[in-house]
Amino acid sequence: MPDPNKSLLERLTAFLSPVPSSSTERRQELILTLREAQSEGLIDADALSMIEGVFQVGQLCARDILVPRAQIDWIDINLPLAEIIQNVITAAHSRFPVFEGSRDNIIGTLLAKDLLRNASEKDFQVRDWLRPAVFIPESKRLSVLLRDFKDNRNHLAIVVDEYSGVAGIITIEDVLEQIVGDIEDEHDIDEEADNIIALDNGDIRVKGITELEQFNEAVGTDFAEEDIDTVAGLVIQHLGRVPKIGELIKLGNVEFEIQRADPRQIHILLARQIHKQSLSD
Repeated sequence: MPDPNKSLLERLTAFLSPVPSSSTERRQELILTLREAQSEGLIDADALSMIEGVFQVGQLCARDILVPRAQIDWIDINLPLAEIIQNVITAAHSRFPVFEGSRDNIIGTLLAKDLLRNASEKDFQVRDWLRPAVFIPESKRLSVLLRDFKDNRNHLAIVVDEYSGVAGIITIEDVLEQIVGDIEDEHDIDEEADNIIALDNGDIRVKGITELEQFNEAVGTDFAEEDIDTVAGLVIQHLGRVPKIGELIKLGNVEFEIQRADPRQIHILLARQIHKQSLSD
């Protein structure tokens, strides 16, 4: 615990000189000191959040935040060009892992801009525009991965398990979001009207920050919790923790599936109505 007899400046300065102590203890002490600095108005809440995010990146591995295999938008090199183009437009990502035959046989990475800018050329072949795929183990530290992304100017890595199978993918955006929070690009939903989007399969895509009142009105539910204003807050309160990507949570007659999340917050959920009979299964 911080020494209450020392000033905040003295405690911060102490971290610049080596003192025999475990790294975990010193990290926790520094976080406590920085939180006190924030409470005294010396740094703002966003700065504190980013500093804590930096510590978190140093402790997490690729397996902790990867997009799991089941949620990857793949490109099959053997599909007709028109179908590949449609898949890229629909998914609206900037980069795609490309496989041939088996999804464990990744042959490269396709950039959407390369495809869409050049697909009209005579004799265009997707294979000619593939970038080399980068493979990393599940155990790779995010701090090391972020440095690799920066040094190699690569923005996507294929995460493989101990049997060399594809476990998922991870992007530089996924890593940076652990530090600065959710990064929305031109393809993310960001208007309040788009907080809730009905999908063709009947599911409802919901931003975690959606107000419960808005969700209730759109879906016909009556969720209400004291001091809970958002859908993400409702789910986290029910579980007592932040759920992982792909996790299913049943609340009343609605099943939530976590589509995008990090260890600190839920970004995107899928919601679907379930029959009352399913609740007793």
